[in-house]
Amino acid sequence: MCKECGCGMGGEATFSGPAHDHEHDHEHSHGHAHGHGQHHHHHHAPAPAHGHGTRSLELNRSLLEQNDRLAEQNRGWFRARGLFVLNVLSSPGSGKTTLIRETCARLAGQVRAGVIVGDLATDNDAARLRDAGVPVVQINTGTVCHLEAAMVARALERLGDAPLDLLIIENVGNLVCPADFDLGEHLRVVLLATTEGEDKPLKYPPMFHSADAAVITKTDLAAAAGFDRGQALANLRRISHHARIFELSARTGEGMAAWVEFVRQRRPAPRPRG
Repeated sequence: MCKECGCGMGGEATFSGPAHDHEHDHEHSHGHAHGHGQHHHHHHAPAPAHGHGTRSLELNRSLLEQNDRLAEQNRGWFRARGLFVLNVLSSPGSGKTTLIRETCARLAGQVRAGVIVGDLATDNDAARLRDAGVPVVQINTGTVCHLEAAMVARALERLGDAPLDLLIIENVGNLVCPADFDLGEHLRVVLLATTEGEDKPLKYPPMFHSADAAVITKTDLAAAAGFDRGQALANLRRISHHARIFELSARTGEGMAAWVEFVRQRRPAPRPRG
């Protein structure tokens, strides 16, 4: 996983969206801190030791400690503002953006929702959400294959003090590395599209095991994709045994009512705003 392989080390995130002169009451770093993952390996090339052979030095230290600390600070910031936060994860193309857009549309007038979108490049998904009238901040991670708590903290500065009740974080499309990174969210939601095959939970168990909710998406395409619903549910119940499971099509609306009601019920009652 990301914490072992060090993929994307040295990436620099960029942000787009509404900018505010606002600072949070918690500390965060700017940019990708020391690469990814739990262990940072410094490999030093063998150096001559005065004709007596060579030697090398390897230094390991936890890099998730800083992320976890910042995630707790994010959580405190969310709690102080009565903001309920979802972290939505999946492989690319599983329907995250469409699900988020339709969720926000169904909650409009009841819940004030904003979105943080993570992608390596482009703001295509953010543009789709802006066109639907959703406040959104885009994070482009460059070579980094997941969002980190520090990136979310910086994106919050752009959202400023917007009167939101719900924040949805659309993580980078990846079923591996994002599993390791707490962003301060209250609920982790993992998607499985019918077009991906039933065995994704078995292939990527850390991600699916970490889910508080598992959503089977694109049910309208299940028959065309030859999707084995029974096997998929069995795999989810095996790996995501503690997660609430939903089946829906955000495009047709089938199953969306149950999902939206779940989000509404899990969200704490909004605090009065002066």
